[in-house]
Amino acid sequence: MDARALSRLLIKVYVGIFLVYMLAPLIVMGVAALNNSRFPSVYPWAGFTDRWFVDLWNDDRMLHAASNTVFIALAVVAISIPIGTAAAILINSVQGRFRSFLYGVMVAPILTPGAVIGISTLLFWNNFDVPAGLHLSTLGQCSFISAYVMLLVLARLQTFDPALEEAALDLGASNAQVMRRIMIPHLYPAIGAGALIAFFQSAENFNITLFTKGNSDTLTVYVGSKVRSGITPTINALALMLIALTVIGAITYEVLRRRAERHERELTEQKERDEVMATQPMTVRTASATASGS
Repeated sequence: MDARALSRLLIKVYVGIFLVYMLAPLIVMGVAALNNSRFPSVYPWAGFTDRWFVDLWNDDRMLHAASNTVFIALAVVAISIPIGTAAAILINSVQGRFRSFLYGVMVAPILTPGAVIGISTLLFWNNFDVPAGLHLSTLGQCSFISAYVMLLVLARLQTFDPALEEAALDLGASNAQVMRRIMIPHLYPAIGAGALIAFFQSAENFNITLFTKGNSDTLTVYVGSKVRSGITPTINALALMLIALTVIGAITYEVLRRRAERHERELTEQKERDEVMATQPMTVRTASATASGS
């Protein structure tokens, strides 16, 4: 066996071990949700059951916590997208040391521990007599999630041609029109990706929410309390449902992406055929049309 074949074999073994390491806990967790045992385990197998999904559905507190989680996540998306997009456009428009300073200030919350952000948010708003609750959880999460949006939009701005903006202004467009018709459409992919990241970052957040939630519950905090007090297979049932939703979402995205690529490829091929036909002499095009008609 030569060195190249050995290296390929080692890469395949490494990838296999990595996938097993990542997926095995998820598989065990999912199977435990179907085991008829009051403890979340796979062995010994006590028989197939769906009782844990029924218990999950009847757990009003968990359902209320899940609805709070979705509400916070949507609010975080609605706030973080404008803030992150505006910060990226501002950073991209300035130069020199001020740009480095502004970039560092915006990125700093990502490097700050979640517990510090949660405590700081609680203490800051306490000075204004604002009580803890879901609103503080939303504000605390936005303080660092908007930085993720900024990074995505800023990366997208690197591919933007400033000449388009200058040409639009020279033709009489206002700054608002340039922003609405040229800049924002170019940023749509980054904004969409930022919205997804903001939603899932908010949904899985624990530290900030724990300090700022007040008497309300979110899904991560509720699951954490269940783990401390004694976990039941209903948590496994919840995890299996979330895994299934993630897999379905990934498959749907991949199908739509491939369909869009196939459609774009067909349009490109059709355009190339039209260009070839346009460059042919009239007699050739007439003969081709006659042959295709017959």
